[in-house]
Amino acid sequence: MKSIEQIAAELQGYDPKSLSAASVIDFLSRLVEPVTQIEDIGVFDALGRVLAEDVISPISVPPHDNSAMDGFALAGSQLRAGQPLRLRVAGTAFAGKAWSGELGDGDCVKIMTGAIMPEGLDTVVPLEFVRVDGEHIEMPPGVVMAGDNRRLLGEDLLEGQPALKQGQTLGPAALGLIASLGLPSVRVFRRVRVAYFSTGDEILSLGDAPREGAVYDSNRYTVFGLLTRLGVEVIDMGVVGDQPALLEAAFRDAASCADAIITSGGVSMGEADHTKAMMKQLGDVAFWRIAMRPGRPMAVGRIQEGGRSSVLFGLPGNPVAVMVTFLAFVRPALQRLMGCTPSEPVLLQAHSEEALRKKPGRTEYQRGIVTRGASGGLSVRITGNQGSGVLSSMVQANGLIVLHHEQGNVAPGDLVDVMMFDGVV
Repeated sequence: MKSIEQIAAELQGYDPKSLSAASVIDFLSRLVEPVTQIEDIGVFDALGRVLAEDVISPISVPPHDNSAMDGFALAGSQLRAGQPLRLRVAGTAFAGKAWSGELGDGDCVKIMTGAIMPEGLDTVVPLEFVRVDGEHIEMPPGVVMAGDNRRLLGEDLLEGQPALKQGQTLGPAALGLIASLGLPSVRVFRRVRVAYFSTGDEILSLGDAPREGAVYDSNRYTVFGLLTRLGVEVIDMGVVGDQPALLEAAFRDAASCADAIITSGGVSMGEADHTKAMMKQLGDVAFWRIAMRPGRPMAVGRIQEGGRSSVLFGLPGNPVAVMVTFLAFVRPALQRLMGCTPSEPVLLQAHSEEALRKKPGRTEYQRGIVTRGASGGLSVRITGNQGSGVLSSMVQANGLIVLHHEQGNVAPGDLVDVMMFDGVV
């Protein structure tokens, strides 16, 4: 396990007083090591979990050629360009068992969706394209081609081939796929445990009486939502006051039971409280000023307790800065900790509806509302006041406009990148 100093030495141009967003992501990818413990769980419990090994298909899906729709199965060789076709219906094939009748020249079989294709037949004409005349059907020319409307054996999955890859987060479609293979359980990495707490004597918990100079804690509830959406085990440790003994106990308790610790508040440069000092006393921690807006101050590192190591993320205190730093840096780091296959965030492009002021040399994340215009193109506008304490602007937004490190001012109509919130916030 590399120390903070060793990781910093590997990064070209590392400057903790002015660190680019890209350097932060690079640093965290070297700091965080995935969990290795594995457990077997049932399919109903696997949503959102991360695969610990490839799922190899024990069968082919589908296990036989079958009909993609209700219609009539015939041999594609019977089709003649520009000529109608009249065929005798030799029987009906139902889903769930093979048709066992006899076929002669000029015969077809009425077939239901999912039924096994009778031997020698490779094409299905939909019911609506034929006219039934007693025991015969009549089909006009050109409505189907040989091989149409047939699902091939193994066209979804072949026996012995990987169906799902290690590191994949299991969504609803993946659960259905696992079940389609007849597998009642799947091997996943154990759930990552994340402890979090807010710091500061000025922070009120829900139920506390209002007092002058104090504010109610919003960060714990925001972080709880972000962590829950991510699928980790959440450990809420409440609000911890600016007292060394309380902070030490909180950090030690968190490190004894969690894989990662998230705090909010107390990491600004020159801030006169005990949080930074306690982080440094208990662990190997770096304090950064990131070239970004909002969310400049951040602390990262590890805290050791009881023979185990927990990754530490010390986030700013302002509510929007907490969310932005979590989405930009903490979420991908926690995904790595969970064993997820690393992937770049998908950024949509939209035309800015207004001019945006931006200085090169820092990354800015502005709250935006993306809409689709009459022409079908995407456009985005900011939510208004972009102050780092204006949490209502995050509620209004459906994404973050990402103005990259070297990017300058944006003119109306320019394309900008947007990190969408759907499924994350």
